[in-house]
Amino acid sequence: MRATVINAPRDFRVEEVPDAAIKESGDAVVRVVLACICGSDLWAYRGESPRQPGQRIGHEFLGVVEETGSEVAGLKAGDLVVAPFVWSDGTCEHCAEGLTTSCPAGGFWGSVGSDGGQGEAVRVPYAEATLVKLPAAAASDERLLTALLSLSDVLGTGHHAAVGAGVKPGSTVAVVGDGAVGLCGVLAARRLGAEQIIALGRHTARTDIARKFGATDIVAERGDAAVEAVRELTGGQGAHAVIEAVGTEQSMRTAVGIARDGGAIGYVGVPHGSGTGLDLGIMFNRNIALRGGVAPVRTYIPELLPDVLDGTIDPSPVFDLTVGLEGVPGGYAAMDDRTALKTLVKL
Repeated sequence: MRATVINAPRDFRVEEVPDAAIKESGDAVVRVVLACICGSDLWAYRGESPRQPGQRIGHEFLGVVEETGSEVAGLKAGDLVVAPFVWSDGTCEHCAEGLTTSCPAGGFWGSVGSDGGQGEAVRVPYAEATLVKLPAAAASDERLLTALLSLSDVLGTGHHAAVGAGVKPGSTVAVVGDGAVGLCGVLAARRLGAEQIIALGRHTARTDIARKFGATDIVAERGDAAVEAVRELTGGQGAHAVIEAVGTEQSMRTAVGIARDGGAIGYVGVPHGSGTGLDLGIMFNRNIALRGGVAPVRTYIPELLPDVLDGTIDPSPVFDLTVGLEGVPGGYAAMDDRTALKTLVKL
């Protein structure tokens, strides 16, 4: 089969690799229909997150079950399924508590020795616990299928940030980051009943999506100017809930600066390139809570799936560039130079 392979920073290639195959009785092989490139994949692309030459990549995909192991009873060949970005066994204490990303038997697609989602097929360990079956009719609805792909990561991650930030009906929310996760954070905040949603971003194409998703205000400033602008929009108080979807020192400083006393920050931006910028003294004095981390999207899919299926929420606009598998390297380049927000890979 063909799959995306990391050769070196900014040198990703689509090459022939061994076919995905059943290794354990609980496995399934999924033939990929849609995949995509995540903003976090760019750290590997740029060489800021080390990878081994020959390693696969891609952790967001949906597709059709092609084969199952002997112990897989709840899935069969032909089922349309979506995969969360981490596989998990569904039986450990962490899985029982909903923290599937901490499953001791779990792992990330594209890790050494595993298939990546940006390829023709993927071997899925613990298939029954990991995969979520989708209605077969969705396969013929291109927009819906694209929206469903967001359940593999960005929609659940934005929701995780909103939950961590304590978004509730009537609250004021500020979202730091205008990437796909930040935009899905806007969507999640609206779904949870936020009254005022302030999106921080300066790229018009992205802030237009933020408004479509429910943002009531846009702040284009950065740093101290952004803090001042958010406070002006909130009567000097700041936001009850702040979603941090970038992961840099500056973004975290901004998040703390725009949080209301007694508020909370839900952080899901993958930390990179610097410290966190956290001053515990400031957070202590102002009673600011910090919650977040790697989103257990497998736990959130059953909650979010009905709203995607009935159109209550539609995250599909975050995908603004579509390529075939052979176009994946160009999709990375487009996201790297910010001419694309999020690249959809159609197989």
